[in-house]
Amino acid sequence: ISGRAIKSGLMSVQAFNIRDYTKDSHNHVDDYPYGGGAGMVMQAEPVYKACEAARKRISDMTDIADPASPDNGDTKASEEKGRTRLIYLSPIGRTFTQEVAKELAQEENLIFLCGHYEGIDERVLEMEVDDYISLGDFVLTGGELPAICIMDAVARLVPGVLNNDDSASDESFEGNTLEYPQYTRPEEFMGKRVPDVLLSGHHANIARWRREQSLVRTMERRPDLMEKVELDKKDIKFLKEIQSEGRFSDRKP
Repeated sequence: ISGRAIKSGLMSVQAFNIRDYTKDSHNHVDDYPYGGGAGMVMQAEPVYKACEAARKRISDMTDIADPASPDNGDTKASEEKGRTRLIYLSPIGRTFTQEVAKELAQEENLIFLCGHYEGIDERVLEMEVDDYISLGDFVLTGGELPAICIMDAVARLVPGVLNNDDSASDESFEGNTLEYPQYTRPEEFMGKRVPDVLLSGHHANIARWRREQSLVRTMERRPDLMEKVELDKKDIKFLKEIQSEGRFSDRKP
């Protein structure tokens, strides 16, 4: 999906290696932490230079895309900070969700700063970072994998990237519910049949079935999401009916 978006010009992705911005002949970017402790810390200067280089690249690309824009003579990369959101991928950040993906999809430019070791010198984070995002309560070797995951999630929300824009709106977490079960040919596989309603051609009944299955799946697998789900009268009636049958009797619809 991301590759298709790049080829079609809907998004552009460029990588900057922080090691390219060191003075050290061995391209070291880390040093021992002040105050002692385990591990190494990424130094402020190469991280700062890499971030500014990324901002400058965005500035240059913006100028090429809009040659008619007035030139005020000031090319300092940090002037572009208001137009670019720099995100540090770290376990200390807010948890990435579909809502955050929607938020990021509205941004014109994004820079993802990927840390390693015990982290990055706090001084450069204070100078450069606009937001902190985490994939969850676990630790990875570096920020590259989270960056790829976030880019993919955001790319899917850019208009024109998916062949069918409805695909994104029908997926899990839209409306804070999990996606309903999906089926394809054949109609029967090892004794298991596709639900009759999906073969009926009755669009209203299919939509209702999918909504109910989505609610059931969310109640079963992610009950924590139900507090955020907007329920209409039909939803409430359905949930009360299945609770009267003994399912989810310990939960309030």
